[in-house]
Amino acid sequence: MLGRPSLTARLTAFYALVSASVLVGLAILVAFATSRHFVELDRGYLQDKIGLVQKIVKESPAPDLLSGRLDELLGSHHGLFIDLRQGDRLVYGTEGMVFPSDLAPQGATPTDWTLDNQTLRGLSARIDPPPTSAEPGADDAPMQLRIALDTDHHLHFMRSLSQTLALYSLAAILVSGLLGWWAARRGLSPLRIMKERAMTVTAQKLDQRMPVEAVPVEFADLAESLNTMLARLQADFARLQEFSSDLAHELRTPINNLLTQTQVSLAQKRDAEAYRDILASNAEEFQRLARMVSDMLFLAKTEHGLELPNPEAISLDQEALDLFDFYDAVADEKRIRLKIKGEAQIMGDRLMVRRAIGNLLSNALRHSPAEAEVMVAIEVLPGEATLCITNSGMTIAPEVLPRLFDRFYRVDKSRSHPESDGTGLGLSITQAIMTAHGGSVSVTSAQGRTTFCLTFRSTHAV
Repeated sequence: MLGRPSLTARLTAFYALVSASVLVGLAILVAFATSRHFVELDRGYLQDKIGLVQKIVKESPAPDLLSGRLDELLGSHHGLFIDLRQGDRLVYGTEGMVFPSDLAPQGATPTDWTLDNQTLRGLSARIDPPPTSAEPGADDAPMQLRIALDTDHHLHFMRSLSQTLALYSLAAILVSGLLGWWAARRGLSPLRIMKERAMTVTAQKLDQRMPVEAVPVEFADLAESLNTMLARLQADFARLQEFSSDLAHELRTPINNLLTQTQVSLAQKRDAEAYRDILASNAEEFQRLARMVSDMLFLAKTEHGLELPNPEAISLDQEALDLFDFYDAVADEKRIRLKIKGEAQIMGDRLMVRRAIGNLLSNALRHSPAEAEVMVAIEVLPGEATLCITNSGMTIAPEVLPRLFDRFYRVDKSRSHPESDGTGLGLSITQAIMTAHGGSVSVTSAQGRTTFCLTFRSTHAV
C-alpha cells in the first residue's frame, strides 16, 4: 500500500538512524577531544613562555637588555605576543596587540578572543621586578604579564578535521544504510519464502505447509503456527465439503419425493381421498424439511456462542423418567427394557437438557435389538455430574467414534434404517447443547455395547 513503508524499509531506516547517531556522536567526541587537547597544549606552551619571560625579567635588570632579550624571544617564536606592564607603565609590548582586561590567570583555562580576523589564546601572570633596580622604591611594583598565542593553525586543523569527519560520517551512514538494507532484506527472506508458499494455498490445494526447518529460529514459531492454522483449515474445509454434500443429499430426498408425488398427482385426475393422501405425504416431507432447517439454525447459533436462555435447577433423573414415558411406545414395540439408576441435579436450560437426553435415548432405542436393555446411569462426582446411556447392538469401530458428532454423519452409509425420520443432526445438536452448558459429550463402544455420556460441570448433588 502506498504511504506504508515495508518492514525492510523500516529496519533499514532504523539501522541507518542508529548508525548515524553513533557516527555523529563519535565525530563530535573526536572533535571535542582534539579541541580540548589543543587547549591543554596551548596552556602548557603559554605557561612555559611565562616561565621564560619571568627568567628573562630576573636576569635583565636594565630596560634595554630586557627589551632586547624579549625581542629575541618573540623573534624565535612566531605567533607569540607579549604585553608587560608595571603599574600603568608599559615595559614591553607587541605593537598593535590589544589584550582583554579579563584575561585568565596562569594555571587556568586560557582565554580565547578574536582581533582583526585573528584568533588568539592567552594567559596573564604576575612577575616580580628584578632585585637590583636603578631607582630603589620607584620600580618595586610587581609587573603584570599578558601573553597570547595565535591559534589560526589550530582552527585550520579543526576545520579540516571537521570536514573530514563530516564526509566520513556521511559516507559511513550511506554505507551503513546499504548494508542495513542488505541485511534486512536477507534476514527477512524467510518471510518472502513463507509468503510465496502461502500464495500457492487455494481451496483445492490446502496441503501446503511452511518450511519450519528452513527458516531461522525467530520465524520457526510463526511457521509452526501457520502450519497449525493450515491444518485446521484443511480439516474444516474437508468437513465443510462433506457437510455440503450430505446437506445436498438430505435436502434432495424430500424435495424429490415432493416433486415426484406432485407430478404424479397432476398426471391424471384423481378423487378427493387420493389428493388427501398425497397432501398428507407431502406434509410429512415438509415437516422433515422444517426440522432439518430448525436444527441447522440451532447449530448455526451455537457456532457464535449460544447463551442459556432460561437456566434453572434440573433433576437429571426426573428428566430421564419423563422421557421414558415419551418413548414408552417405541420401547414396547421392540420389547426393550428401560432402566435408570442414580440421581443428580444441575443448573441449565430444561428444554435444551431434555433435548440432549432425548437425542441419546432415541438413538439408543433405534439401534438396540429387540428384547434388549437400555440403561441410564447417573453419577455425581466432585464438581460434575454424568448421565450415561448404554445400549447393546453392533460395536462401532474406534476410528468412527470421533466422527459420530459430525453433521449428517451416519455409521451405516447405506442408511439401513429407512423407517427413521431423523435428520442426522441429533448428535451434533447434543454436542452443541453440552458445549453451551460448559460440559461435554463422549462415546465408547466395545463388545457389542455402546455408551454415550453427558458430563455437566459445576453441579451439586440432590
